Amino acid sequence: MWDFIEGEVLAFDKPLHWTSFDLVAKIRYALCKKLGRKKLKVGHSGTLDPLATGVVVVCTGKKTKLIDKLQYDVKEYEATLQLGATTPSYDLEQPVDATYPTAHITRQLIDETIPLFTGEQWQTPPAYSAVWVNGKRAYELARKGEEVELKPKLLVIDEIEVLAFDAETMQLTIRVVCSKGTYIRALARDIGEKLGSGAHLIALRRTRVGEIDVKKCYTIDQFLNELNNYEYVQNE
Repeated sequence: MWDFIEGEVLAFDKPLHWTSFDLVAKIRYALCKKLGRKKLKVGHSGTLDPLATGVVVVCTGKKTKLIDKLQYDVKEYEATLQLGATTPSYDLEQPVDATYPTAHITRQLIDETIPLFTGEQWQTPPAYSAVWVNGKRAYELARKGEEVELKPKLLVIDEIEVLAFDAETMQLTIRVVCSKGTYIRALARDIGEKLGSGAHLIALRRTRVGEIDVKKCYTIDQFLNELNNYEYVQNE
């Protein structure tokens, strides 16, 4: 049975609009209450944006030492892009700031373009991201209207494929398997630029981290229900 102090590695399906910190805080509060402790180490591996859902790995107790290692696990996503428009954040956090023609977009063009993003890629992170810039998070500066310049980073996209394309709505859904540090919002931006149509992310779900599939993850309600039935016996 669980031993949260010695340490557990738990996998959750993060709800929409929650930050990864919200998830960790909820779990820490519930565990401390159940265990009768004021403090307990709880951390997560791999941040997910509030507008994304899916796998977040949470470590407790002594197993928080594994977080740095777990960060490097390969991740899989399903992402839906809206072609023909961009936003400053490359997703729905910010309103559309520009629109572009899409009459030239065909399934053939998409099928020719998407494979170009396989392999090593230099990617510039979004200004609205948690990257540190002079002691502050980039998104803090961006939300104040300050100019944010970020350096491109080398990453690897192992697999990328088209799952669906709706020519009427100009919505494109892709599956991506990638390395640590890949911003799917930035990938949406880059795909839009390559297609000559602009693009932004309208839905994102992390479906796998390493060997952990989202289908095997706890929802927060499932975990809290199981925790409610968990009998903690304190070692003397």
